[in-house]
Amino acid sequence: MSATSAGRPERAAVLCGTGGWLPRRKAGNDELADRLDTDDAWIRTRTGIRSRHFAAPEEATSDLAVEAGRRALANAGAETADAVVVATTTPDRTCPATAPLVAARLGLTGAAAFDVGAVCTGFVYALATGAGLITSGVASRVLVIGADVYSRIVDPEDRQNAVVFGDGAGAVVLRGGHASEPGAIGPFDLGSDGAHEDMITVAAGGSRLPADPARTSRAERHFVMRGKEVYRHAVARMAGSARTVLDHAGLGVEDVDRFVPHQANLRILRTVATDLGLPFDRCATHVETAGNTGAASIPLALADSHASRVLRPGDRVLLTAFGGGLTWGSCLLTWPSLPPTPEPSHHGEEPNP
Repeated sequence: MSATSAGRPERAAVLCGTGGWLPRRKAGNDELADRLDTDDAWIRTRTGIRSRHFAAPEEATSDLAVEAGRRALANAGAETADAVVVATTTPDRTCPATAPLVAARLGLTGAAAFDVGAVCTGFVYALATGAGLITSGVASRVLVIGADVYSRIVDPEDRQNAVVFGDGAGAVVLRGGHASEPGAIGPFDLGSDGAHEDMITVAAGGSRLPADPARTSRAERHFVMRGKEVYRHAVARMAGSARTVLDHAGLGVEDVDRFVPHQANLRILRTVATDLGLPFDRCATHVETAGNTGAASIPLALADSHASRVLRPGDRVLLTAFGGGLTWGSCLLTWPSLPPTPEPSHHGEEPNP
């Protein structure tokens, strides 16, 4: 990283806290197999997933985001933030955004708050946005949350997708600092290709096609993904974006200590790692017990890896994601020294606000 003209280190956004939250209800493969005419072996072979968590009927995306955000702020030793950015595909409502409600429930009324929609790449986009708010001087501390309740948009009778997706939220806190510090975020690579926007979609519910049952089919009102095509694009885009970030940083794959990709499914994770030439034991995974949690998957994997001490201070961490849009993105950071945290699935006696 370069120095400023005044000789001071370059300003950067620094990760200083992490937290995750999974709903209490845990659903194993056998529960879904009975309904979907499949079995545990088929699900594990295709996805590597053993279980996932589902939000209760009264829980919304904001509820999960608040819990993850509270944990991240506590881990950072922070009581305030100047901005809250929530990456989600499943906002509480079409209007307004979910982030202002999350901010208010966390006692951050008055902070800038808005949502980012980039599907499963959403957290990387939100992280870049939070970093930009800090480096531009707009904010000194930003809470970045990825939260999704896919159980609301996935058809429970869809054998291909119902076994893959789960609900959850993960969060990080960024503060202003310098590029030479552990926890400094960047560089980034972000991209999109809207020519393939129908590859991952919920067709109804927007301004183009309102979710009127009289005018739309069941499939149009639920999440649809063309799996084989998505697999090819995901592998190519995640690996390509990861290489771009490493090139920008002047680093090679051998310099990566921990690889944290979007937790799409275990097959994609293994293929991307192989394509990059990374040993799979450097890959942080959370998909086995949480499923694909969309924008929450990377921050949940970070929180889980920190809680289990898989991530160690000084580790050079590579993040990469791919999602609907199509969108993709990657970034680098060096893991800082953070206080211990509970695992995202550990609920303890913490009350809901």
